[in-house]
Amino acid sequence: MIVKSLELNNFRNYESLKLELNNHNNILYGDNAQGKTNILEAIYMCGTTKSHRGNKDREIIKIGQNDAHIRMIVEKDSISRKIDMHLRKNKSKGVAIDGIPIKKSLELFGLINLVFFSPEDLSVIKNGPGERRRFIDIELCQLDKMYLHNLFKYNKIIVQRNNLLKQISSNKALLDTLDVWDEQLVMYGTDIIKKRLEFIKELNGIVFEIHSKLSGSSEKLSIKYEPSIDTKNFEKKLKKVREKDIYLGMTSIGPHRDDISFFINDIDIRKYGSQGQQRTSALSLKLAEIELVKKIIKDNPILLLDDVLSELDRKRQNYLLNSISNIQTIVTCTGLEEFVNNRFNIDKIYKVKEGKIFIEE
Repeated sequence: MIVKSLELNNFRNYESLKLELNNHNNILYGDNAQGKTNILEAIYMCGTTKSHRGNKDREIIKIGQNDAHIRMIVEKDSISRKIDMHLRKNKSKGVAIDGIPIKKSLELFGLINLVFFSPEDLSVIKNGPGERRRFIDIELCQLDKMYLHNLFKYNKIIVQRNNLLKQISSNKALLDTLDVWDEQLVMYGTDIIKKRLEFIKELNGIVFEIHSKLSGSSEKLSIKYEPSIDTKNFEKKLKKVREKDIYLGMTSIGPHRDDISFFINDIDIRKYGSQGQQRTSALSLKLAEIELVKKIIKDNPILLLDDVLSELDRKRQNYLLNSISNIQTIVTCTGLEEFVNNRFNIDKIYKVKEGKIFIEE
């Protein structure tokens, strides 16, 4: 699985860009705020329909323009596919695959599999639970279309239920309508929790070995999924907290409140781990994610590395670069020293300056 080419129009600071990518290691380097990360963002959007930064479409369109286009050619099993994405300021985005418009983003997910790794990911363990839920949801949505469907439905129900809870506080006659939403919440929520449990179980089998090598066999890393509710008594508990939910005007239990914990030698490193332990565990988590995707899709994902090497010491740089040797990798950085020092094979180098890209031999 590889990205063959990328074409941008009025995307971020790019007025017009056509970029051919190498099948292996691609390095985008240059000073900060020149547009390196924007390239990774465009690729990520073509695979997931969303920006990894969480920006809305209108914030991505070049200043002074009303729309933007991303066109990407991907290849899998020697078959080329074309993804066209049209971003509009005042309308929802349009997406076409091989020239045929799609009605739902569900049709795009799984066409390509991307693993995005940025400096922010090194803080996923010490940050709040929302970051950790986002990590698991992003990967599962790419790997499992049913999970994507269930998560979309669940999030929609949460919004509708919360609105109803606020209305009930001033209109008790609406209380009877809550059962309909609770039933759907339990149905979709239970499936989400089960899939997350399976994902973490598989991830655990891979991350243990990776972290052991990174730590010189001195640490044992394990990941635990912490659902806010047991699926067996989800419906019963939802009724028990109903008065509380009405008072708060929000749903207090369900997979939208779940978390993931990380233990090194039985110590919860979210609370008691050193910064070094947290960052090494985050790196192990990301590398395990790559290996798990390989195992599930029977192919290599595309790896997007956004200025991560500068955040790692020499040992961890070396381990990361050695782990991705057989994957198409698109890397952003401010300089090439880390790659030279680690004797990393660079197949194509691009210098990025003020929204323009120059190929270097």
